[in-house]
Amino acid sequence: MPDTRPEWFVEHGISETRALLVEGDTPRAAKMRWPGELAPGETFDGKLLRKSGSRGLALHPSGRELLVDRLPRDTSEGATIPLVITRAAITERGRFKLAAARPRAATSASADSPIDGATPVRSFPGRAWEDIWHAASSGEVEFSGGSLLFAVTPAMTLIDIDGDLSPRELALAAVPEIARWLPLFDLGGSIGIDFPTLEAKKDRKAIDAALEQALANWPHERTAMNGFGFVHIVARLEGPSLLNRFATSRVGMAARMALRRAEMVEGPGATLLTVHPALKVKLKPEWLAELERRTGRPTRVETDPGLAIEAAQAQIVPHD
Repeated sequence: MPDTRPEWFVEHGISETRALLVEGDTPRAAKMRWPGELAPGETFDGKLLRKSGSRGLALHPSGRELLVDRLPRDTSEGATIPLVITRAAITERGRFKLAAARPRAATSASADSPIDGATPVRSFPGRAWEDIWHAASSGEVEFSGGSLLFAVTPAMTLIDIDGDLSPRELALAAVPEIARWLPLFDLGGSIGIDFPTLEAKKDRKAIDAALEQALANWPHERTAMNGFGFVHIVARLEGPSLLNRFATSRVGMAARMALRRAEMVEGPGATLLTVHPALKVKLKPEWLAELERRTGRPTRVETDPGLAIEAAQAQIVPHD
């Protein structure tokens, strides 16, 4: 029998590393990393700049500052201490959250992330990555009888459930889709789910039981559904989710996807990459040079104001 155990695969793209956890032909989780990000699990020796109780501010060897917690009482400012990254930096609307770290002795975080241990591939099978990317871009996922609407706020990621089914049926139908897309969007931190209001207590308990079963293998803490249909989930936050990246760097996400599409087309000639004008200025010369190195073809970039930011097109044309 073929081995269908989940396995991480990674694409080392241009200015972006993408990873998918695949079980058989089904993607189960996704992760993304951009160059220069301090990744969870990275270990280093950092200088403690400031300390207040068990918390403080440390300096990474790259010169970036990080938040530190769980500091031992006897740690003094100015000391160099072994640390491990627990959360990458996150850009939010209106603010920037520094990366977070802890002393290595105070955390059980793995030194290896799934991205680091993944099997490298030139491209993921089928449209797996494109489908996840487009779902994150739109913030909407449809399912039979309804849809999930995702919204990123500084306080939490909110999931609203909409549809034509009865409130109980809609809530039950939404549960497996929520369980599916939480890891596919690499969501963590504080997550709020706004289910349809269910008057009967037994109906709310049925949703709680369905969530418990659906999320059994996804580490988190969760409240019971309240009388207004709201459920609060808290999960480990390791960095910006795909939804967060779109909320704060939509053009950057689209530019990297344009490069991926250009890299994946095959054939002799030249690569013609057609993008929205706003996207062209985001394509760095070194990115385009790397694209030409990888494909062995010259690249020409043209603009079309009629294209959506996310709708870059790549094709092979005759070489001039």
